[in-house]
Amino acid sequence: MKNNLPFAKLLFCLLMLLNTTAIAQQEKPNIIFILTDDQRWDALGYSGNDIIQTPEMDKLAEQGIYFKNAFVTTPICAASRASVLTGLYERTHGYTFGQVLNEAYAQNSYPAQLRSLGYETGFFGKFGVNYPGFSGLFDVGDSYDRNGKFADRRGYFYKTIDGDTVHLTKYTSHQAQEFIKNQSSEKPFMLSLSFSAPHAHDSAEDQYFWSADMDHLYEGMKFPKPLLSQQKYFDQQPEYVQKGENRTRWFWRYDTPEKYQKSMKGYYRMISEVDQEIGKIRKTLAEQGMDKNTVIIFMGDNGYFQGERQLAGKWLMYDNSLRVPMIIYDPRNPGHREITDFALNIDIAPTIVEFANGRLPEEYQGLSLADYVIGENPAIHRKEFVAEHLWKVDIIPASEGLRTKDWKYFRYQDDLDHEELYNLKKDPLEKKNLAGKKGYTEQLDLMRELFEQNARRLEADKVD
Repeated sequence: MKNNLPFAKLLFCLLMLLNTTAIAQQEKPNIIFILTDDQRWDALGYSGNDIIQTPEMDKLAEQGIYFKNAFVTTPICAASRASVLTGLYERTHGYTFGQVLNEAYAQNSYPAQLRSLGYETGFFGKFGVNYPGFSGLFDVGDSYDRNGKFADRRGYFYKTIDGDTVHLTKYTSHQAQEFIKNQSSEKPFMLSLSFSAPHAHDSAEDQYFWSADMDHLYEGMKFPKPLLSQQKYFDQQPEYVQKGENRTRWFWRYDTPEKYQKSMKGYYRMISEVDQEIGKIRKTLAEQGMDKNTVIIFMGDNGYFQGERQLAGKWLMYDNSLRVPMIIYDPRNPGHREITDFALNIDIAPTIVEFANGRLPEEYQGLSLADYVIGENPAIHRKEFVAEHLWKVDIIPASEGLRTKDWKYFRYQDDLDHEELYNLKKDPLEKKNLAGKKGYTEQLDLMRELFEQNARRLEADKVD
């Protein structure tokens, strides 16, 4: 009998371990990550915008964690999406247009991590990162964007459901709903949805396209003029900005009052259409009995100029380009919070991995935001972040800088003598450049040195 006692204890421990592992597997939540294209932070009813109609996004914010100070570290879709995917700054992952994502970074990406954790992974919409191994990252994947062959509404209307041509927003939502319906309770899933909306179809004269059921929205609305639209704010820009793509696209969208009103209605209708489809996706979750165990994360891929400084597009280091909406909703931990800590696009990958009970790769530069849902404040000690746009192209000047709670510093890589410094506490709209002004030399030197220290650290983290 004595000889069998150690074996019995060992068997008991093994059974307990297996039981604990099974329970942990059951407790893994499903995860849906929703990314919109060019949705700025205030294009959301919950942000205080009393014009736009986004009841479903607002509901997520009201029910979950709303990040008031969410930013992208690179204000352009390609590099920002690579940062979302890998948890790394652009200066480290080195990816932008014309590049191929490094394999080592791809293998540490959140979909690769979740597949290794036993998740069924899916992706529908605009992947936006040139990576030949896309199909290996997701169990089910379909990557598509606006159709550049068409310089008209067909750029958004070329996909079909049951033989009917539909807007890309509805198509992506349809794929999401079908994916959810095909899931079982035996295995958790992680679904990434990347809507092309509200990105303008750049090659088309009308720019913005939406489904007919959105026609009635904002019909009688007159949008107020953009802030900082006076000539003096444009004149403050260096010549390469004045003659660059930000100005070119302003002529496409905002250079007359009529064009401005039309563009704003189109942009808002496209966001409202995404909002409507989010409601359908949540309804499908409820019908499948999955709504109580599915975490939803929502954000925009970069900000957007809407005529401020007589500019359009993104790319520049002003908050118009950098600030985005971000929400986390976890039905297992109900309760609303508004967070003022900095939340970044590089935080998405670690947040998803932690929700999946995974171990974060040491290489990640972002922070997991998951514990905000249980009342903690994991990013409370983040005091600064690097902002950068490193794509070398003639029509958009490459720029880099640093943002803290109260200060912002940036410069253009090909014109280091032009620096901009803003006291955000006193000047949140970034009206008055203090670089070179009397009494601000010490602050300018400090911000420049802080940026360069951070830049060196990010460079050192590169994989050869």
